[in-house]
Amino acid sequence: MERYLIALDLDGTLLKDDKTISPFTKDVILRAKEAGHIVVIATGRPYRASKMYYEELHLTTPIVNFNGAFVHHPKDDTWGMYHSPLQLETIKEIIEVSETYNIKNILAEVMDDVYFHDHDEKLLSIVQLGQPKIEIGDLRQILKTDPTSVLIHTDEEHADDIQYYLSSVHANVLHHRRWAAPWHIIEIVRAGVHKAFGLQRIAEYFQIPNDRVIAFGDEDNDLEMIQWAGYGIAMGNAIEPLKQVAKDVTKTNEEDGIGIYLKGLLKL
Repeated sequence: MERYLIALDLDGTLLKDDKTISPFTKDVILRAKEAGHIVVIATGRPYRASKMYYEELHLTTPIVNFNGAFVHHPKDDTWGMYHSPLQLETIKEIIEVSETYNIKNILAEVMDDVYFHDHDEKLLSIVQLGQPKIEIGDLRQILKTDPTSVLIHTDEEHADDIQYYLSSVHANVLHHRRWAAPWHIIEIVRAGVHKAFGLQRIAEYFQIPNDRVIAFGDEDNDLEMIQWAGYGIAMGNAIEPLKQVAKDVTKTNEEDGIGIYLKGLLKL
């Protein structure tokens, strides 16, 4: 039997809108594992906020976090840890111009530690999952290590200006994406880092060619992964640009899109 590597994005893909995995899709994934296929999670979330789904699916595989900036194996320390952080000096430069671009706040994550430039209840509410260590203060002073990921909180009016600044001044060292509405948040990772970057390491480890990789996603942070995978599948609720580059489109995250597609393709 030819093994497939199955890569699952979380929010808007594996997870329903209530952040749970449907019983049907979960059952199909477990049957895929029993049949010998390899299942991995590839998410923009940090590990602390994806660990519960990793455990719910009884995974024993590496995981892609922070959109590829952190790849490790929770069950095997000998597998290796691939951390591709941003340069601290670059983030300090962005902080220096933050007032010019009406940046409300900047949040830096170093693995599972979180640093806020200013107190921000809105951002606090989205990073508390997994109970990280949180420190609040001038990032130019309290941040001592190259960050894994940075979030810039702004408003809709200034988001384009900030992204233009990032592209024109720092394009060679960082990659940025804007979160979907209603969040006016720009996420930054190191240049050249994306989910396909992490997934390729895992595929090489298991000696699975990309034409036997099945990847599911819904947002622009899934773009490279969907293009790279032999079976790059967009969810029915995915953004239009992702559907245009996908090999196929399945049902939505509310309609068991992953479960239905895998059951048919792998004859489970």
